[in-house]
Amino acid sequence: MQIPHEKLTGLDRDALLALIEPVLRAHGVQPVELVWAGRGGDSVLSITLERPESRVSGEGITLDLCSEVSRDLSAALDVTDVIPGRYRLEVGSPGVERRLYQPADYARFTGQQAKLKLREPIEGQYTHRGALRGLDEAGNVLLHADAGELVIELSNIQSAHLVLDWQAAKPGRSVAEPQAKGRPTRNRRK
Repeated sequence: MQIPHEKLTGLDRDALLALIEPVLRAHGVQPVELVWAGRGGDSVLSITLERPESRVSGEGITLDLCSEVSRDLSAALDVTDVIPGRYRLEVGSPGVERRLYQPADYARFTGQQAKLKLREPIEGQYTHRGALRGLDEAGNVLLHADAGELVIELSNIQSAHLVLDWQAAKPGRSVAEPQAKGRPTRNRRK
């Protein structure tokens, strides 16, 4: 099972994944984030879920589904000793501003608004917001931003997440695709 973001310090990763994978598969979901935090009675195992076929962040992840997954995971975890001591289990959706962790995320959410923080500036800016255009043949992220069409190397992305376009989210409003302006701008440092 591939998990885009995981932090399981102090836990037996393989044993934990062997327990949770069948439960998640049975519910038709996959983990986006799996994080173990805290110590003793304050420990938390947090699992963020999504539907693998969804192109909209959080689509199909309902409160009822999270409750069902939580119940089934709790039952599976309680019969083993994978997590010692007391802990809290949190199961949720990545939300509308889901983080983007891997190259496939940029392709999957093509057309959606995103905010990218860069390690090195492009067009004099470290932060760019715009519509994702997927990946080019070399695996660079394509972003339609205010600065025009940007081509951003994955290694230059410090962090990225989807951004809800509040204007487009209003009922009855159509959103036109932004028009490309000129040639794409590559990773140029200014």
